[in-house]
Amino acid sequence: MGVLNITPDSFSDGGQFFSSQSAINHGLSLIDDGAAIIDIGGESTRPGADPLTIDEELNRVLPVIEGIRKKNNEVLISIDTYKSKVAKEAIECGADIVNDISGFSLDLEMPNIVADYDVPVILMHMKGNPKNMQDNPHYNDIIEEINSYFSEKISIAKAAKIKPEKIILDPGIGFGKNIEHNFIILQKLNQFCVHGYPIMIGTSRKSFIGLTLDLPPDDRLEGTAATVSIGIMKGARIVRVHDVKEIKRVVTVVEKIRQAI
Repeated sequence: MGVLNITPDSFSDGGQFFSSQSAINHGLSLIDDGAAIIDIGGESTRPGADPLTIDEELNRVLPVIEGIRKKNNEVLISIDTYKSKVAKEAIECGADIVNDISGFSLDLEMPNIVADYDVPVILMHMKGNPKNMQDNPHYNDIIEEINSYFSEKISIAKAAKIKPEKIILDPGIGFGKNIEHNFIILQKLNQFCVHGYPIMIGTSRKSFIGLTLDLPPDDRLEGTAATVSIGIMKGARIVRVHDVKEIKRVVTVVEKIRQAI
């Protein structure tokens, strides 16, 4: 999954692809580099970020979805939003997947939209919201708490008649977690597989890598590659990344190793 942020303030690439045409061009470039999914987001979810109005979010994402669809009708497009109205209009515009960072927590109508349009949904764990999620996050047992959260969200999805094969789980690395929490999640990622759904991880260029290596966001490729490699070996089946070409090579080799076992 290639990251396409149409924002002025995302932690890694904020402002780089803020105009519709530059975002479309970058999305097409990610496809050329090997992305199977393009994850399009109009609202920054970096720590401390302020929420965006629905209209502004739609104005950012819809032209880009339309532009990519005109050039490519095969790639899967994911809409990165927790707002049901944005998800609905994005799907009608050509999006295939809903990536809800709140796991249905911030818009109670979202499960119905996902069910009505019969699209896959990524349910991510987040403690709090982007504005406050990094305010000293605490867990007694982070794996147990995330698994309990997943059980609750899966029940909500089933109650809304979302098909089991449409559910994807994301432990939300970097969302309401400190450095140690993120490494524990990666080390014990296979423990989320007990639910029986595909696991997605988004470690790309994140601060726990940067703080470990003392490197800025655009110099965290090797650290990202390490997390992706371990993540796949521990059960991840979708990896959300900025550097698609390079990480695609990493994934190809790791998959060869995984399948040889």
